[in-house]
Formats: sequence, structure tokens, C-alpha cells
Amino acid sequence: MNPVLSQLGVEMSRLSGVRAIMKDIIETLRSGGDRAFINLSAGNPVVLPEVEQLWRDCTADLLASPDYGDVVGRYGASQGYQPLIDAIVEDFNQRYGLNLTDRNVLITPGSQSLYFYAANAFGGYTATGALRQIVLPLSPDYTGYGGVALTPEALIAYKPELEIDRAAHRFKYRPDFSQLQITETTGCVIFSRPCNPTGNVLNDDEVSKIVTLAAAHDVPVLIDSAYAPPFPALNFTEMTPKFGGNVLHCMSLSKAGLPGERIGIAIGDESLVHVLECFQTNLCIHSSRYGQAIAARAIRSGRLAEISETVIRPFYQQKIAIVEATLDREMPPDLPWFLHRGEGAIFAWLWLQDLPITDSEFYQKLKDVDVIVVPGSTFFPGLREDWSHKQQCLRISLTGSDRDLETAMQRLAQVAKAVYRA
Repeated sequence: MNPVLSQLGVEMSRLSGVRAIMKDIIETLRSGGDRAFINLSAGNPVVLPEVEQLWRDCTADLLASPDYGDVVGRYGASQGYQPLIDAIVEDFNQRYGLNLTDRNVLITPGSQSLYFYAANAFGGYTATGALRQIVLPLSPDYTGYGGVALTPEALIAYKPELEIDRAAHRFKYRPDFSQLQITETTGCVIFSRPCNPTGNVLNDDEVSKIVTLAAAHDVPVLIDSAYAPPFPALNFTEMTPKFGGNVLHCMSLSKAGLPGERIGIAIGDESLVHVLECFQTNLCIHSSRYGQAIAARAIRSGRLAEISETVIRPFYQQKIAIVEATLDREMPPDLPWFLHRGEGAIFAWLWLQDLPITDSEFYQKLKDVDVIVVPGSTFFPGLREDWSHKQQCLRISLTGSDRDLETAMQRLAQVAKAVYRA
């Protein structure tokens, strides 16, 4: 069949950002025959034995519980499974000294759905025809933000300032507050902390400044905390989660070992939570109650937060250390390469300044030596101006084995030498 699509159908059926690259990667792997690719493209977390055991234990507890039939055999409230909401309220009030009630929490089918709800509830055209913008204050950022807006022209991102340490071959993105505009035409603000793809962590002062600018116009700020403490706690530098006022603290349990169950959590003002809950009711009723039920057990026991700090975080800290050490050893010091400071998440972000070819062409050359990464240009949704930096970066997943990461960085260094010195 070849049905005629609506404008919305055309927009939502296109492959945006990294998803188009992933399609090429899947085809490469399928057609590779006996080639042994080192695939450092995926955002899938590594299945760690201790984490898997936690979820097995929580599942066994649910199966033995008289609640099982009610959990899987009945619909629930759109806001979420009450025992999970109660566990979150209790944990966060105790952990962060908050005064949350159950009306401050919404459970969704993954955090991606949260940004879809918010982008289209707060962004886009109003009833009077005015355009409300969805602002990404620090680009690059999560590629998924590029596909959430049903009004694509509403999405706008801002170039960062680059803090460069040339001697150490390191750099860091910072918000450019001289350019950032959050005004009465802004519908909402979204950013990830720690950041996918760069591993950047905005400091507390930067977050507070963004939140204050938005609060002046009653603009909600969604802080994508999919890698933040208390779980999965994939921050390698100190950071304090932000709550209250116009902030929606948005979490995911995907990197805490439940990507298949799609559990997202929003914590914020009751009025904001209510808007998103209504959106969810119309869209999908509610998230998986099975996933919510085992998550409630993991949080209430304290084991999820403990394993996040003692198992998940150290695992990925070791991985970024391998990438850093190998690139420092293998990359020629005279080449203009810069690794973003690894402050969190499960990716390394490499900037090849003045790269003689595009990031997509470099990606193809890496495939020739059986290494797969993701071209960085897919991570600048909403950034409309022409900027050569967008074609000079690569995202490297930290999910490979120690040996694979070291081998892949050695091969990457050889390709970089050949490209720069051609």
C-alpha cells in the first residue's frame, strides 16, 4: 500500500538524527559477513550481573506477591502505579530534603515520552496563532529532542562557548548566556544533565541561571536527568539535582537496567504534572505496570541507589578512563584533537578541529577498519546556523569491552593521522 500521509504523518514517519545513522549501522552489520566490527554506536547500557540480579530479585518478589494479578491484570491510573509514586516521594523527600506529595510525580513510558508531551503541550502554536519556542540552551544535546516537536519550526538551539585546554587536548561546552534568549515567546526549555552525547554536566550556577531566566516568564524547564543521581548516578563529577518552582526533574530507569520496560519519571509542580498527565491519558493511558511494580521494590529497598553508586558508575568511569588514556597515547600531539571532559553519561565525545573531511566521511573510514561510532552532526537539533564544528565531532559509546575500546581508539588514531596528513 501507498497511503497518503497527513502533514503530521509525513513529519513523524521520517527518521530523525541518529536514528537514520542507526539504520545504516544495522545494514552494515547485517551485510558484514564474517567481519568483526567493534560497535561503539549504541546507547544500550551493558547488562551488568549485579544490576540484572536486582531486577530478577524484584521480579521474583512481585511474582510471589498477592499484588501480581492486580499489577498485570488491570488498568491503572494515568499518573502511575501508586506504590512506585509513594516510593519516589519518600526517597526524594528523605534524600534531598524536599516536601513532595504524590501529586508532584508522573510516571511515563520512558523519558522520551515526557519530552514529547512537554514539547507539544508547551511549545508550538497557541490558540491565537503565536509560536511558542522549545529552547535547547546548550547545543549539542540529545538527538531525540529533534523528533519530539509536532511543530518543527518551534525547536531552537543555541551555540555554546568552548572552553579549550590545548595542552591537555581537552575541552568543555558551556552555555553562552550572551546569546541565550528565554522570553515571553518561549514555551519550554529542555537540556540533559549529564549530557548525551557529550558527557557534559552543567554546573549548579549555570542551571540556576537558566531556571531563573525561564521563571521570569513562567516557562517550565525540563532537566533531562536520565544519567543523573540518585539512579543511575552516572555523574563522574559532583552535581546537585535541581527541584522546585518551574523545574521538571525528568528521570529514566533505562540506564539503571530497565531500558526494555520504558519507565520515565517526572517530578515537579502539581500544575505542570497535571498537564502532562492529561496528555498521557489521551495518548497511551499509562506506562507498563509490571515495570513500575518492580521499580517500586528496587527503590524502596535502597538497593537501586546503592548499586548505581557502587556498580554502574564505577563501571563506566573505568571505560572513559580507557578511552582517555588510549587517545592520549595514540593520537599525535600536533593534531588538533580534543576530547570533551568526561563528566558523566555513557559516551565519549571527540572533536577533530579543522577536520579535512566531514564527520560522516570519517565515520565511513572508521567502518573500513571495522570500527563503528556515530557522526556528531546528528546531535545538533534546532541549531540552524551554519557552524563547521557540527561536522567535526564523533560520539563514542563506552559500552564496549576494555580491549575493544582500546583497539578501537588505536584504529581511530591511525585513521585520524591518515586523514589529516593526506
